[in-house]
Amino acid sequence: MKRIALFCLVLFLAGCATAHDRKDPFEPVNRAMYKFNDSVDKAVMKPVAKGYEKVTPRFMQLMVSNFFSNLNDVVVTLNDILQLKGKQAFSDFGRVFINTTLGFAGLVDVAGASGYPKHDEDFGQTLGYWGVQAGPYLMIPFLGPSSFRDGIGSLTDAQFYPVYRTTDVAMRNSLIAANAVEKRADLLGSESILQQAALDPYVFLREAYLQHRISLIYDGNPPLEDDDEDYSPVQK
Repeated sequence: MKRIALFCLVLFLAGCATAHDRKDPFEPVNRAMYKFNDSVDKAVMKPVAKGYEKVTPRFMQLMVSNFFSNLNDVVVTLNDILQLKGKQAFSDFGRVFINTTLGFAGLVDVAGASGYPKHDEDFGQTLGYWGVQAGPYLMIPFLGPSSFRDGIGSLTDAQFYPVYRTTDVAMRNSLIAANAVEKRADLLGSESILQQAALDPYVFLREAYLQHRISLIYDGNPPLEDDDEDYSPVQK
């Protein structure tokens, strides 16, 4: 249902885009979505995440994080291949194999301790690698910052993420909820940066997201001459 809602929102926004601001032409709508997400977070996600962090021992939190990280490595490996990163693909496949077998279904990051580093690749980055423009910035209900390209990327990645391919509906929903809580709990220690460093948290979050995505696409070495480089084809 969330993927369908995301797809419909992306198509709707694509149809009503204006040309006056390539980066954030839907700012009024995005700001409304930001306020909505913030309200939901304060009312539901943050309290649940705090409760999870309080009652769950640190080693168990780490195991849950490792478990979902291992599932995500399946998607990472596929995008390595699509970006022609052969050596990294081999390394990330090794992470999945080692952690799934020796790491008790990914609960323990044996691969990381054995010299297989964690990477961050998704289909949004793959599209950027091949020159697809980011398109307008989007604030997705419940999901947070994105862009037209990254929204399509998220929908594509979801088709291969093991959690979403689970046929047991109750199990799938439980895993999705657990993953959301784990991710939110992981952000508890850094949310004060957003509150203290920005006169306008919306703008701060938008710029941080866009710059982070540019950095990921260029593997940490983005060009310095153009802040809007991510909106033109990537030159590899």
